[in-house]
Amino acid sequence: MTISCSSLLRRRLLAAGLGVAAFVVPIGAAHAQAWPAKPITFVVPFAAGSATDQLARALGQSVSVDTKQAVVVDNKAGASGMLAAQNVARAAPDGYTVLITTNTTHAANEHLYKKLPYDPVKDFAPVTALGKGGQIMVVNAASPYKTVADVLAAAKQQPGKLSFGSGSSSSRVAGELFKQMAHVDLLHVPYKSNPLAITDLLGGQIDLMITDTSTGVPQVKAGKLRALGVSTAQRSPLLPELPTIDEAGVKGYDMGYWFAAYVPAGTPPAVVQRLRELLINGTGSAAAKSFFDASGSVAFTTTPDGLASFQAGETQKWGRVIKSAGIEPE
Repeated sequence: MTISCSSLLRRRLLAAGLGVAAFVVPIGAAHAQAWPAKPITFVVPFAAGSATDQLARALGQSVSVDTKQAVVVDNKAGASGMLAAQNVARAAPDGYTVLITTNTTHAANEHLYKKLPYDPVKDFAPVTALGKGGQIMVVNAASPYKTVADVLAAAKQQPGKLSFGSGSSSSRVAGELFKQMAHVDLLHVPYKSNPLAITDLLGGQIDLMITDTSTGVPQVKAGKLRALGVSTAQRSPLLPELPTIDEAGVKGYDMGYWFAAYVPAGTPPAVVQRLRELLINGTGSAAAKSFFDASGSVAFTTTPDGLASFQAGETQKWGRVIKSAGIEPE
């Protein structure tokens, strides 16, 4: 009689008083126990110095300490975050390539572009939301515009002459919404990231921009830029004396942004859960708290399903704003 190798092994195990099941380790558990066994890469869709980059580096420090593995921040700026999103979508689904991103790649882009090189839902596994915050309208400190009303008056006197820069969809849509709600015509100048737009604003190449507070406030406090208004419905704790754009005359104006983490679709759920735990712990780290305090933003975390639901709602919201602002997909 011929006995197969597997049958022989089973008999030996039984003879030893051990069931085969005792040697079976759930695949998900095995992944979680082994992960991370090498450095992790946080891919950021924007340039070094941007708000997303600052948060990614703060979280990376915490994850590195907790896992004893290096965390590399890879800035892939350009194409409104599409380069970075595509890079992560095509990466191995093993938890070692993480997209630290914003509403730009996962809520706005599908309404701003006719065709994306990635699917913001199908190509990713959501991990957790990370934070949310607002923006500020800024001009060069030497600009003749002292208030939002000054900008409105100049824009109405010279339609299409005043320019605003943007280096993210949040910044762009904030500017476009301002145009639409204030009934003014401004010239849009696109940049790969908000820090690059700030450089040209400082140099006098553009007239104004609405940028994330973490990028704009340091320049304001250094006396290089002048802040005119806050984009959200509430004033910023960083500049409590600064009125909101709504208070300054554009009634109903309210536009914020959010951060979140995603991995490639197909990443083992146990790895996603472990990464989520590490990132949530990271949002409470000293470095992350320093970022949130300095940028006027707040920590905001979710379950993977919670992020998926939040993203779906935000995608609809951004679609409505973009359409009402008259922005045609490129």
